Amino acid sequence: MVINHKILENAGAIIKNYIASENIFTEGESANYYFQIVSGNVKMNNYDESGKESIQHLLEKGDCIGESLLFVDRSYPMNAVALNSCEILSLTKEKFLALLKENPKICFEMNKSISEKLYYKQIMAQNMCTQSPTVKLKTLMDYMKSFGCVEKRFTFQIPLTRQQMANLTGLCVETVIRALKKMERDGKLLTENGKILY
Repeated sequence: MVINHKILENAGAIIKNYIASENIFTEGESANYYFQIVSGNVKMNNYDESGKESIQHLLEKGDCIGESLLFVDRSYPMNAVALNSCEILSLTKEKFLALLKENPKICFEMNKSISEKLYYKQIMAQNMCTQSPTVKLKTLMDYMKSFGCVEKRFTFQIPLTRQQMANLTGLCVETVIRALKKMERDGKLLTENGKILY
């Protein structure tokens, strides 16, 4: 969901720069700001007791971060971390909610954006119930390809590293590599110069 920069700036938003690996917010913090990525990439993640990372979502230019928590009195259940140099607009919760009240069209688009993220979470939660690594990876790649408006086989390049795929599916990277090789042998994907074509 992209809210026009001028609309956000007129409402009081400011731009902040983050460097790679810098936290935008951390698990347990109160949700007090609307964040929108102007440039760069962000990951939403958690760590288990052993320190293993689980990526909840990967975000890019135009995406908003943790916006659903602005509608409830809850703290963040995850971290938001810059993957590279990022420019991010931030607007206080109070000003953001006032902006939505004044702009029904933006409010509708925000609902649509939150619904899309909820759909992704439901797909991935259902995916976690399967034991098959190839099914987990296929579900993830089908979901990503659905936004690429690409229907032909082997024309959509998966924009994730094997480590990111592992973190998103709860698999270890070695299992992802083996499963991708099996999928390639079975004619379900191609790899060229390390890139996955689906």
